[in-house]
Amino acid sequence: MLEINEIFGPTIQGEGKLIGTPSIFIRLGKCNMSCAGFGVEYKTPNGEIKKSCDTYYAVDPAFKKEWQKLDCEETVNKVSKLLPNYKIDIVITGGEPLLYWKNEEFQKLLKYYVEENHTVTIETNASLDIKFTQDYQRKLLFSMSVKLSNSFEPEKKRININTLKEISSKTLNSYLKFVVDKNSINIVEKEIIEIRKKVGNIEIYLMPLGSTVEEIDKNSETVINMAIKNGFKYSDRLHIRIWDNKRGV
Repeated sequence: MLEINEIFGPTIQGEGKLIGTPSIFIRLGKCNMSCAGFGVEYKTPNGEIKKSCDTYYAVDPAFKKEWQKLDCEETVNKVSKLLPNYKIDIVITGGEPLLYWKNEEFQKLLKYYVEENHTVTIETNASLDIKFTQDYQRKLLFSMSVKLSNSFEPEKKRININTLKEISSKTLNSYLKFVVDKNSINIVEKEIIEIRKKVGNIEIYLMPLGSTVEEIDKNSETVINMAIKNGFKYSDRLHIRIWDNKRGV
């Protein structure tokens, strides 16, 4: 079974290579990181105050009662009710989707949408070991949002060069995406350059840290300048600019 946090759309992809593209999102629950450094403060159902990323409700097991346990067929049926009359992109996000890589229902889901000729993006921190064993897996697009030291996660946990190489060598258009803030710009710039040296030639996108428009605005110019300096690409967070941090859009 899959632990599904939410399914929503049609909406647009708000960040990364396919920003602005009409998409339906399947958000899985569970993550192997908490990323307290991203500073989004929230309250758990039992009233505990914590800090994490802006999708804390799909990361923190305190919200597990809100997740649905669905198999591939049930997930496809829910998505089918949202499909427009054109071929829309499918985005598998989280939490951390690669926690389900060895799950039979997860692989059925990926295979189904690839064979139905959808562009399928997996949004992942790319820190977990995976191997490609099926041809359809090579047709996936991986948006690898590798966590840097500003996440407050230990390097050994967040950087998996073998997985980054496995994905970049086995798929055509997958890319790296980093969340950057102006306060840690000098440190994370060095980290990104070091990762690029180890992984090789791959597209790199930089995004400003922030779960609100105000926070994004504080970081965006500095991040843009860093992208220009290093030949990286800048990705805004379009969904936050339009809907702030509202869920399900």
